[in-house]
Amino acid sequence: MSTSLSRRAWLRQAALYTASPMALNLLAMQQAAAASTSGYKALVCVFLFGGNDACNTVLPLDAASWAAYEAARGGGSDPVALAAPGTPARPGASSVNARLGGVLPLEPVTALPGGRQMALHPVLGTVRDLFAARRLAVVSNVGALSQPLTKADWTAGRGSRPGRLFSHNDQQAYWQSFGNEGSTQGWGGAFAARAGASNTHPGLAAIGVNGSAVWTSVAGLPGGQIAGTGPVRLGGAGETLLGSAATRQALLAVASRQRGNGVLEGDLAALTQRSVNSEALLSAALPGLAAGPWSSAGAKTQAADPLLQCTDPLSGTAAFNPLAGQLQAVARVIAARSALGMGRQVFFVSLSGWDTHDDQPSRHARLLAQLSHGLGYFDRTLAQMGVDQSVTTFTASDFGRSFVSNGDGTDHGWGGHHFVMGGAVRGGELYGSLPTYGPALGNGEFDSTDQIQRGALLPSTGLASYAATLGRWFGLSDSELLALLPALGNWPTTARRLAFLG
Repeated sequence: MSTSLSRRAWLRQAALYTASPMALNLLAMQQAAAASTSGYKALVCVFLFGGNDACNTVLPLDAASWAAYEAARGGGSDPVALAAPGTPARPGASSVNARLGGVLPLEPVTALPGGRQMALHPVLGTVRDLFAARRLAVVSNVGALSQPLTKADWTAGRGSRPGRLFSHNDQQAYWQSFGNEGSTQGWGGAFAARAGASNTHPGLAAIGVNGSAVWTSVAGLPGGQIAGTGPVRLGGAGETLLGSAATRQALLAVASRQRGNGVLEGDLAALTQRSVNSEALLSAALPGLAAGPWSSAGAKTQAADPLLQCTDPLSGTAAFNPLAGQLQAVARVIAARSALGMGRQVFFVSLSGWDTHDDQPSRHARLLAQLSHGLGYFDRTLAQMGVDQSVTTFTASDFGRSFVSNGDGTDHGWGGHHFVMGGAVRGGELYGSLPTYGPALGNGEFDSTDQIQRGALLPSTGLASYAATLGRWFGLSDSELLALLPALGNWPTTARRLAFLG
């Protein structure tokens, strides 16, 4: 949870929930109960802040693409290019990627067109195992794209493209809200609001871990926040807030103010009171840190829990994985779903550091190892809880990265590959189109219809289709998705949903 509880911050938060077209759409939707929202379901967004290098995450292995890949990324004393499949690891090598060994081949259930093959980064062994067990799917070349766009369109300047395409803030905002920087309403929160009829406590329907997120926010529905260890206590008698009894009393004083002091101040008071009430409900219902399969027996803290420790792929030492810690908090909230009367929830967790302009080989390897460990931990935990069929986890990121190396890193790109995991996922498959890499033509251009300047991937799947597939599984109808995801209507009907969920 944010540590800033100033009046100004609370007023900014209250302003998120003023009337808007999306709010009116949601109000109409919530008034109609739907059989499709029976039972419990949750979506968990794992956001990789900074822009994950998709070209070193999922790799095409056809001869032409691999040759282009090595030519673009193989230079320098510590090249960004990974080693070919079957290359033995060389622990004493000076090159980081040589120490890791070759990429890990994937064998999808359905053969790729033309007999093409693909592989994963060498540290993604757990992801490979989840893929082989059909619990995880790869969704290829997804990006911020409001309508279909070809390489010819791009070159000629035709068609629509996102504003400030290579900007972190704007592309993070687009992925969370389909808007630019400053957007305040996210599609995760909108999905949760649509399912509000099945929730006893709407304020607990959309929760961000370790901070707020646009993705969980929507008009009329405050996005909740918890820490990795659980809710930050706000209202219990004799307690403190941020170590101060006075701060807690000031917060409760804000909650008690009446609308007579002004509309915004009244909204602030209502929002604050909802936060206090939600914290009290969640604190009472949340199972203990060591009360379930999300924790090792006897573990008293997250940092000391072996289940939450990830082995560094370069040093071999184990340390607390912050992503696993956040996912543990999500698992505990899911365990309290019945006590809280929740039928639909969305969660936002994140891992930062993916802006790998330099020192990419070591930085990217460590981040991917944390992602792989976190996904494996969460899948096992949900299976042991018996809710793996009801929870779908997916990755998101600002953008992919440039195909060309800048020496020891990569720069901002566009399309990227993503993972979707869960018992309901049609795993062991690649969805979308695996790009083909081409040789460099000079001036930063490449001889491939899948690549634009500096070899960045031109997305073949729009974010709206990715989101709509998740939303349909979550219980939204096609008409509701078109209302909440306006860009979806720009795509052919056959491209509006992918097949990774039923």
